[in-house]
Amino acid sequence: MNYDLSSIWKDALEIIKISVSPAIFSTWLSQTYIANINDVGERVVVEIGCPTAYIKNFIEVRYLGLIQDALSKITGKAIDLIFVIKENPHISKPVSKSVAPLFETNNDEVLFALQKAKIRPTFTFENFAVSGSNQMAHAAAQAVAETLGSAYNPLFIYGGVGVGKTHLMGAVGNSSIKRDSGLKVLFCTGESFTNDIIEGIRNKTTQSVRDKYRKLDLIMVDDIQFIAGKDTAQEEFFHTFNAVTGSGGQVILTSDRPPSEIARLEERIKSRFEAGLIVDVAPPDFELRCAITQIKAKEKNLELTMTQVQTLAGNLDSARKIEGALIKIMTQKMSKKVEITDDLIENIIGKGVEVNTTVKKDPSKVIDSVCRYYQIGKRSLLSETRARPVARPRQILMYILRIDYQIPFEEVGRMIGGRDHTTVMHAVEKITQLAVTDVQIREDISKIKLGI
Repeated sequence: MNYDLSSIWKDALEIIKISVSPAIFSTWLSQTYIANINDVGERVVVEIGCPTAYIKNFIEVRYLGLIQDALSKITGKAIDLIFVIKENPHISKPVSKSVAPLFETNNDEVLFALQKAKIRPTFTFENFAVSGSNQMAHAAAQAVAETLGSAYNPLFIYGGVGVGKTHLMGAVGNSSIKRDSGLKVLFCTGESFTNDIIEGIRNKTTQSVRDKYRKLDLIMVDDIQFIAGKDTAQEEFFHTFNAVTGSGGQVILTSDRPPSEIARLEERIKSRFEAGLIVDVAPPDFELRCAITQIKAKEKNLELTMTQVQTLAGNLDSARKIEGALIKIMTQKMSKKVEITDDLIENIIGKGVEVNTTVKKDPSKVIDSVCRYYQIGKRSLLSETRARPVARPRQILMYILRIDYQIPFEEVGRMIGGRDHTTVMHAVEKITQLAVTDVQIREDISKIKLGI
């Protein structure tokens, strides 16, 4: 029997798409295809082509049953699946010049409104990758964007650095302006709000500052925790909040912690924050980081293989670190005219990705966290023994000190029992590779970092 392979797989993917998150679908399933179909008696053997061994193993373990059910519904027959490593011959690699940007508009009025509101055009819902860690926050932000001032007011989003809080907030503003460019919208930080108040008092222009903030249809304040402990800023924001919400406007806030944990925040402000919806955004898991890497690479017109995407996602734990690495890759490609290779990416990861130099990190806390997590003594961890129960934790310790703390190889070696820098380089390379393929290693690294 002749089968239309492309049509069957397209229909199957539509069924599968309902059961998985957009991030999972984009990262793992969208790159697969039907390589071959054979009738064997009453059953149909379907060969699924996967671009890499890692994708093949991942899908085979997690989604075999889902794919079988989808194909069975379409063909009406019992399905046996075979997963093979094959590039799709019908998909040619895109030329970087033809890659469409993720944000396109020829509407000068919209672009001007976004600029005036201080919103980045790339902060959209379309290029925000969604998974279980941010699904609720994403849904809440979309609901607010559809009905400003009525769905959740205020919307309070909290989470750690680089998890996408600012992007989500900006996406609400972006969506609102596209719908009505005449809306009065403003994105600011808690620091810039405070500075405006100070400047208003100093220059006797307080009323103009109040007019700037209190007559908005949508006000978005990033890092609102900055106003805590600043009496004048809190007083002004209290009245700004009441003025905006009282006139039917929308307030969206982000912070690194929930309102109840913001020290020196006035109770009257805290109660207003808690009157709306409070949602948290957890650190992105591996699948979501893969999707983020793909989205940000596309923004920068960088062509990465799936192996390269997984290497970045497996070793960098936040969107900001991923973006920092991609900027370095882009710089290397443009300035030195080099090809993007696996070695180049591993080299960039090994050099570390600078994200925040203002926070002083204590390496001794990493050592303590590794000891606690693996329940081994500090003396054993730093000793000469090469026993596997100690050697692997030691390699992970070297990896974290190098990748996250950006300590030179020689210094890491000196800290860990006076080892040679080549030993540290080998450890970093080993864990970099394992972080791509070994789920347990990624979980270990993540939990050790949480314990620091």
